Amino acid sequence: MKVPQFNLKCLKSSRGGVCLMGFGVIMMGFGIYRGEISVVLEKAVNICMECIGIG
Repeated sequence: MKVPQFNLKCLKSSRGGVCLMGFGVIMMGFGIYRGEISVVLEKAVNICMECIGIG
C-alpha cells in the first residue's frame, strides 16, 4: 500500500491565493463592523422588487 505524499510545489504556489482570501475575509469583517450589512440587504431587496415588478 502506498502512502500519499503531498506536493510541496503545489502548496508554495497557492500562498498568494491564501493571502488574497485572508485579505477578503478581513475586509468582510471590516464591512460587518461598520454596519454595511443592512445597506447591502436593502439594495438587494430593492433590486429584487424591481425585477419581479412588485415595487
